[in-house]
Amino acid sequence: MRKQVIENAAFEVATQIRTVEDCIEEALVEIADLQSKMLRARATAGIATSTGHAAFEQLATTLQALVTARGGIANCHGALLDAKQFIPGLRTVSWGDGQECPPKEGANPLRVVA
Repeated sequence: MRKQVIENAAFEVATQIRTVEDCIEEALVEIADLQSKMLRARATAGIATSTGHAAFEQLATTLQALVTARGGIANCHGALLDAKQFIPGLRTVSWGDGQECPPKEGANPLRVVA
């Protein structure tokens, strides 16, 4: 019973970290799209590059912060993989077809095997 609770908790963490990674990457894509639209809007309006430059700098700062966050969550993911070996019952756990992490959504339902 306790082993199943531990395995379920580990699965929830593994699934959530994948979700967080995907969310950060999606935010990076959206920021890149916004940057592109801002540049096109400036060119279309025919205004000076200095107009709205402060907003563009703020967006670049946000982008850099998200890149740092992406690295942080990747490091967190690695640390969790390392920590797995110290949790009784998880050292030999595999998710499905031998992947270290659960696959992204759309996959067949997974079951924990030991």
